[in-house]
Order: sequence, then structure tokens, then C-alpha cells
Amino acid sequence: MDKILYVPDKKLREKSLTIKKITQSEIDISSKMVEIMHQANGVGLAANQIGILKKIVTVNIKDEQKGIDKNYTLFNPTIISYSKEKIIMEEGCLSIPKQYAEIERPSSIELEYTNENNEVLIEKKNGFEARILQHEIDHLYGKLFVDYLSSLKRNMIIKRVKKLKKMGSI
Repeated sequence: MDKILYVPDKKLREKSLTIKKITQSEIDISSKMVEIMHQANGVGLAANQIGILKKIVTVNIKDEQKGIDKNYTLFNPTIISYSKEKIIMEEGCLSIPKQYAEIERPSSIELEYTNENNEVLIEKKNGFEARILQHEIDHLYGKLFVDYLSSLKRNMIIKRVKKLKKMGSI
């Protein structure tokens, strides 16, 4: 649980389990995830990226120009609606280091999640924050951003990560 798993680790392809009740154990896991995410300079992290198959997502958005500094955790997040409008942006992933690709996703979402007090909330998110959440929630279902690419591009990226690992660059 102390390090980020890299493709092709099998845990990254497994589905996470819904948490029946948020306890101190899940809160401790989320705190550890925030720490790992910050060390890796990430904007989001899903629990299965550190080998824990629970529906936990952490987000870290900083934009000094816009005065944004958000750090939060969602338990059992589910996207309940997507905007028709889509945006193409470059994405990367802590589990697929040093690899990026243009990915098309809806520009805004509405999601339902549980907070650390076991309250179920519904919120609308848009822009970069919506993209991060879609990316991280995909992880909870064993889906990676490279799955939106052709199999040729996806396989090239995974081979590059394996090579970087072998060379000790990651």
C-alpha cells in the first residue's frame, strides 16, 4: 500500500468493492492515498492504484492563477449523468508513468458519493475536475485511460512503461 502500481499489474484491471460503511480504516487509507498522491505530484488517485480494491478516490487540484486549492476524498463515487458536450484533453496516469495521450471525455458530470461522515451527496463537476473524477472512477472499474485508444497505441504505451521499469527509470 506504500507505492503506486504500474501497468500491467493485474490489480489495476480488477473492480473495486463498494464500502458498506465508512470507518476509520477507510479514512486512514484515504489519508495514506493523499500522501502518496502528493509525493507523486498527482491530481488524483484511486485505491486500486495502491493495491486496495475499495471504492476510494482522492483528488488534488491546485491552480494558483485561479486561486483553486482543493484536496478531497470520495468514497463509493458513481457518475449518474454526463454532459453531451465533450472535450479532448491530454491525460496521463500515475500507474502509466511518463505516457500521455489525447482523450475525449464529457466536459461535465453529476456524481453521487459518500463522505467520511457516511453522508451520501450529489454534486455537479465540470472542466478539469470532471476529467480527473472520470479518470479516477474509471480506475475503480478496472479501466485505464489507454483503453480509450486504439489497441496499437495502447500496446505501445504499455510496452514503453515495461521498458522504463526494466531500465529502472521508474
